[in-house]
Amino acid sequence: MLFNSLQFFVFFFILYCLYLLSNHKLQNRLLLIGSYIFYGTWDWRFLSLIFISTALDYICGLKIYNSKDIKRKKLFLFFSIFGNLSILGFFKYFNFFAANLQTLLGRFGFTVQPQFLHIILPVGISFYTFQTMSYTIDIYRKEMEPTRKFFDFALFVAFFPQLVAGPIERAKHLLPQVINPRSLNFNKFYEGCHLILWGLLLKVFVADNLALIVNPVFANTQSYNGVTILISLYAFAFQIFCDFAGYSNIARGLGKCMGFDIMVNFNLPYFATNPREFWRRWHISLSSWLKDYLYIPLGGNRKGASKTYRNIMITMILGGLWHGANWTFILWGVYHGLLISGHRLLQPILEKAPSPKTRIMQRIWIGTKIIFFFHLVCFGWLIFRAESLTQMYRMLKNLIFNFRFLPGIGIQHYSITLISCIAFLVVIQVLQYLKNDLLIIRKANPFARTAFYYICFLLIMLFGVMKQNEFIYFQF
Repeated sequence: MLFNSLQFFVFFFILYCLYLLSNHKLQNRLLLIGSYIFYGTWDWRFLSLIFISTALDYICGLKIYNSKDIKRKKLFLFFSIFGNLSILGFFKYFNFFAANLQTLLGRFGFTVQPQFLHIILPVGISFYTFQTMSYTIDIYRKEMEPTRKFFDFALFVAFFPQLVAGPIERAKHLLPQVINPRSLNFNKFYEGCHLILWGLLLKVFVADNLALIVNPVFANTQSYNGVTILISLYAFAFQIFCDFAGYSNIARGLGKCMGFDIMVNFNLPYFATNPREFWRRWHISLSSWLKDYLYIPLGGNRKGASKTYRNIMITMILGGLWHGANWTFILWGVYHGLLISGHRLLQPILEKAPSPKTRIMQRIWIGTKIIFFFHLVCFGWLIFRAESLTQMYRMLKNLIFNFRFLPGIGIQHYSITLISCIAFLVVIQVLQYLKNDLLIIRKANPFARTAFYYICFLLIMLFGVMKQNEFIYFQF
């Protein structure tokens, strides 16, 4: 069931009407049933995996909290982490590691025939696995107490707005909102509708139209032209942002309408001027999760420079692997790890560099850094989007050595499509950046708000792709 479908609209309309007529306890039960129905429309059999993760972490959380012996606490924490990662690893990475082990042994003259799995990847498994793991880890760290209300905990795990593509919510943030009565008012409802409309525009108008540029280029296995590749990289940079940020905005909007406050997952990432700032703005729920539950436990930056860089690389490589079982994702993680490490290494030199004196020159300098780093991010998207390392190498080679404007290959059409799709988005994002407020339009005067909503509605209805394409991050 997709957010951008009539089926979901009917589903949410019925659920929301019942929700408004119910008390707090009944609201939670309705949301839990609705969440299971929502997820079950993909494949009801995978509901068992959500239930296993829910039961495992519910029991382990109570055992960790009630145990007096530190060894016993660690044992149940191990059960939680091992159980969750085993399920994730089996369904998401079994075939990948089996195939690579087969190749590795083959190079040494050993012939093995592993049994590959012929099942689809459970949608959203990476998101809810990390979400449930944070619950037991936070209890072990004494940062929160467990809940004894199983059905409320089950709702925290399966809450449908952010179940299949995040944000990855922390239990200490979302679970109290489940347990305690929620307040509903018109301001939250209007803000929720604003986020939903903006999210739909990002997905249906921007991302899905840009896919018409990106997909044919990356489906090409023969010849590549550098100009076409560059345009497709720009298109994919905005496609993946609008697709994922669109989902996150819709999730936040749905939550607002029901009285929930779901965390911001994207904060103008393409206005970042360096890699560390980028990861504070992009997929915030994942980057903060990796920092708090992987980078810092590894030692962070507390044990010297060499171990700091080691911890950065481990964190980013595993962050890349989280996205999927493919060497391109691992290499993408390596690339961003090197960017962060390089920026950290150069930081003392950059801090000593003279800064522009006038305000105009300062703005030009910031704009230059934004554009430069945006292109570094786009190079990373080439690694990320490529179907294989071979395709990545061929496209990179042609991007550098075959950069020619040739007639008859659709460069003009691609360029016009790209500019048409992102023009309105860029204008809004510049305003958000200058005012440092993602809801600047929501707070604008009535005339500006009306114009904004009218334009969004027209772009969706007249030029939006109504094919109901899945969100990109469903595959992760």
